[in-house]
Amino acid sequence: MENQSFKEKEELLEKRKPFDLRPTSAFVSASWTALCIGMISYCVGLWNANMWLNEKGYYFTLLLFGLFSVVSVQKSVRDRQEGLPVTEAYYGISWFTTIAAILLLTIGLWNADMDLSEKGFYGMSFTLSLFAAVAVQKNTRDIKFIDEKMDHK
Repeated sequence: MENQSFKEKEELLEKRKPFDLRPTSAFVSASWTALCIGMISYCVGLWNANMWLNEKGYYFTLLLFGLFSVVSVQKSVRDRQEGLPVTEAYYGISWFTTIAAILLLTIGLWNADMDLSEKGFYGMSFTLSLFAAVAVQKNTRDIKFIDEKMDHK
């Protein structure tokens, strides 16, 4: 948006009017709390797990991969919704990597030598982390957009 004229920015802001509601501080706090709880729980579980270091690395990498992927999906979906250009390649890769991260975790846990309760713990903390990452990304974007809009008034 930095290289656009003021008129172009105004037109873009007009298109984005349905997105003018600022997230409440309670929702922002709940999103960040859920993200921290999910990530920390998952990592503490890995730290204390009775598995090889390469297995721990696999599951940790899947968490990072999954978080990045869902943020990319959220961004590309939102960009398209707001009329911002997103290439088909980036959009497709974002979805592919998100699905791949979930499938890789599912396959890994399915074949892991763990108690069912431990598998459930990793699955749920992973899911919580991914969902919360989407919410945090959405909130961050909404707040930035509204702050920029207020600066233009």
